[in-house]
Amino acid sequence: MGSQKRNRELYLDSEALATLRMCKEGILSPVDKLMNSIVAKEVDKTSLYKGQHFPFSFILAPSGKRNEEVLKSAQKNDILEIIVNDEKCGELIVEESFKIDRLKRVEKIFATTDSAIKGVADTLKRLGNYAISGEVKINSDEVKLHKKEIQDQKKLLGAKNITAIMISAKPFHRAHERMIRIALEKSDLLVLFLLKPYKQDLFTYELRYKTLKYFIDNFLPKNRVMIVPFENTYLFAGLDSIVLDSIAAKNYGCDTIAIGQNHEGIGMYYDSSGTKSIGDYFKALDIGIDMDIVNEFVYCNECKTLVSTRSCPHGRHHHISYNTELIHELFKVGVLPPAVLVRKEISAIVLSQLFPNRFEGLCGKFSNFFPGTGLIEEMNEEQFYMQLMNLHQTVSLT
Repeated sequence: MGSQKRNRELYLDSEALATLRMCKEGILSPVDKLMNSIVAKEVDKTSLYKGQHFPFSFILAPSGKRNEEVLKSAQKNDILEIIVNDEKCGELIVEESFKIDRLKRVEKIFATTDSAIKGVADTLKRLGNYAISGEVKINSDEVKLHKKEIQDQKKLLGAKNITAIMISAKPFHRAHERMIRIALEKSDLLVLFLLKPYKQDLFTYELRYKTLKYFIDNFLPKNRVMIVPFENTYLFAGLDSIVLDSIAAKNYGCDTIAIGQNHEGIGMYYDSSGTKSIGDYFKALDIGIDMDIVNEFVYCNECKTLVSTRSCPHGRHHHISYNTELIHELFKVGVLPPAVLVRKEISAIVLSQLFPNRFEGLCGKFSNFFPGTGLIEEMNEEQFYMQLMNLHQTVSLT
């Protein structure tokens, strides 16, 4: 009996589960189910499904010896229990199991099989030798709830133009702020899809949400901006991330997606007729959502403000770029980034979370070191950072 039970269990990770949930709720439409071998082969060949563009086949091929045994022995109409983190999360009624070429699958997604590339290496680790198709029964209430929240806010505002931005906010900086403001000027409702990756580091989803929420609550008309968690699964790791982001945004109810010019998926598309821009390529796909490419922003030490590289007359040597990796590293070692890069309130939130109790004892001891209201006030670590930044910005003696 125990052996039969094991042959009825399919062990998935949280990424696979989230991807199945998105599929079930129509976020990946036109894809609405796991593809069998014939359909998968055709989609990989044409990048079309039901007459609409989809970059590669949608299959489920989990790794692991235990899963491979289950998939090899699965028969049509078998019911497999979906297990994630030792808990049953749903069922799959088998249509077909079939062998796949792992390297061809990876090459279709990334246009390379070079395992030195992180996305390729990660995908190879989680990709098995067999795929399975069939009807999936799974709880997707969270995705359904977020779709409803967007639609409810759209009705409340009478919004006609809804723009999406896929954002990691890791960390959230001034260029992000400018991009958000530009998108908000052009739309009635702005949906910020905050990416929720599965490999956590210091910048947890909760911390990034907190910084983004602070900015919205204090510096934007908050009834016109929403934060929606977006499961940034392996599906969105390849070269077609912009296309898949756009498909998802459209199916959440947005009619425009705003993308930064320095997005890693922005490039040139080549065909026999010559060179076309990503915008031309995107229009040719006819996904059903507009793309707004926002110019790159820098801080110019001649203009003394945040500027677009297209509108600033000064050379690159006058520009401070919003290098996310550099800002991330400054935070990682506990250094306050300059306020021209990150708003001081945001820096205070981040550092007080990354280094809790760093100034334990100092906040009270040196409270009179900073100017105040004249009243005795307790100072927490976030306020301590804020006061330090205020002193950093005192320029009369420099």
